[in-house]
Amino acid sequence: MSEEQKLSANEYLKVESNYLRGTLAEELADDSTGGISEGSAQMVKFHGCYVQDDRDLRANRRKHKLEKAYSFLMRVRLPGGVVTPKQWLQMDWISENFANNTLKLTTRQAFQLHGVIKSQLKRTVQEMDKVALDCIAACGDVNRNVMCNPNPHLSKSHAEMVQQAKDISEHLLPQGGAYHEIFLDQEKVISSEEVVEPIYGKTYLPRKFKIAIVIPPSNDCDIHANDLSFIAIQDGDKIIGYNIAVGGGMGMTHGVETTYPRLADIIGFCTPEQVVDVAEKVILVQRDFGNRCDRKMSRVKYTIDSRSTEWFVEKLNEYLGYEIAPVRPYEFTTNGDNFGWHEDETGNWHLNLFIQGGRVVDSPAFPVKTGLREIAKVLKGEFRLTANQNLAISNIPADQKAEIEAILDKYNILKSHERSALRLFSIACVSLPTCGLALAEAERYLPELITELEEVVEECGLRHDAITIRMTGCPNGCGRPFLAEIGFVGRGPGRYNLYLGGGHAGQRLNKLYRQDILGKDAKEVLKPIIEDYAKNRQDGERFGDFVIRAGYVEATVNGLDFHKNIKPEAFPS
Repeated sequence: MSEEQKLSANEYLKVESNYLRGTLAEELADDSTGGISEGSAQMVKFHGCYVQDDRDLRANRRKHKLEKAYSFLMRVRLPGGVVTPKQWLQMDWISENFANNTLKLTTRQAFQLHGVIKSQLKRTVQEMDKVALDCIAACGDVNRNVMCNPNPHLSKSHAEMVQQAKDISEHLLPQGGAYHEIFLDQEKVISSEEVVEPIYGKTYLPRKFKIAIVIPPSNDCDIHANDLSFIAIQDGDKIIGYNIAVGGGMGMTHGVETTYPRLADIIGFCTPEQVVDVAEKVILVQRDFGNRCDRKMSRVKYTIDSRSTEWFVEKLNEYLGYEIAPVRPYEFTTNGDNFGWHEDETGNWHLNLFIQGGRVVDSPAFPVKTGLREIAKVLKGEFRLTANQNLAISNIPADQKAEIEAILDKYNILKSHERSALRLFSIACVSLPTCGLALAEAERYLPELITELEEVVEECGLRHDAITIRMTGCPNGCGRPFLAEIGFVGRGPGRYNLYLGGGHAGQRLNKLYRQDILGKDAKEVLKPIIEDYAKNRQDGERFGDFVIRAGYVEATVNGLDFHKNIKPEAFPS
């Protein structure tokens, strides 16, 4: 009992929720408030929704003694990020009728809707269901959306990899009927037998779980940021198996050095037939041994570091009933998207588009949302969301390429590629005004900051040199800032920690360079470093590698060293 009393409050909520039902149905029907109780706010995450409010309006509403301007973020499950034209059109329509008229493309290859009010939540889910889309397990203490490389032109094996992502996602879905009962009004099946979650049990996982699949040399899904990843190993155009990576994760807490981002460990190799089994057994090890007392320490990375990688492999082999094979050779060269037109071996075309901040919205210069709607009306291929908040229009038949190009030209969409490489390799989380965890701006501010930095890169002749730059409003790491060559992490209104030295291919963490700088000072802080890079870099040397060689920061590969070896000048007096 003494051990049980140490469990986090969420563990009791899950046990008492009747497999994620709780009082959600009753509270969603209550029109006396735009919000729901704290317990139900935890439960609704398992069904792909977060309770939020417009923080821009908080003070004024408080002054007038009004309830917060509550709304819901809804995240759609899209294994592999593949979307049919019909699904795109439906999501576009939903965004206009039930959300804030925008679609957010996330860093996990999923759609997010923002601004959905409680009275429209069920209707929104039902409209998604009409085109076979859902929010099941898009959030919560379960496996989240399974990502994979979105570029089919890279390999004939791409379809096989997408299918692996779908198979893993389906296998690891919660089996209870709560989602369908609450949101789709399906009747609960009456049975004398207790409902059982065969993989998760009553308490599900200690915390969220993320999976990705990639084909080298592209690491666009940032495998080192995921709890579990599979790295495809090919013989010619055939996938012969996957290297297994475990224990990656980005989140940490400011001022708590026991929390840190961590790179995944590459622990072994499995065959394509073993992938789903391996995914399940890694989940089971984490279910049984993850920290359920302190949610800050509950991810797989801490389960591994509190014991050892060797222990984890031994336990995984025990759960599998066989041993995973030794790691196979592979190499990553980038974790960004390859923009522009690409033709595959079948003669089909694929177009990778830059979507700033992942926000699909019309602006006077770039009416992207309208243009993509018009493309979806005629497209014979499909859309693929990327892990970098961008979009690929894929499998365009050769005889339709001119038609698609005409629409792109009409709506000025390809002009988005006439940006600096710095902007094209940028990521920003949503942050303010809706995220309750945000300490500073991100999506609304990073484009402005990049405009300032573009003056420097233009002067230095670096317009076409890719440098990964990422900004998040807090240290939870939704935009994978700790893998960026330049990373900004919110500390407070207008204030950020500046990190430098991440690996361009996502293979190295960055290091704190300056704590608590004002965003308005970022250009002056970075300008001499960028100028130094332009003058003194070696042939082919990436920015993240240069700042380490030049002594600006120390290299960080082990998450346990993330808070170590920081130079004294990082902390201004």
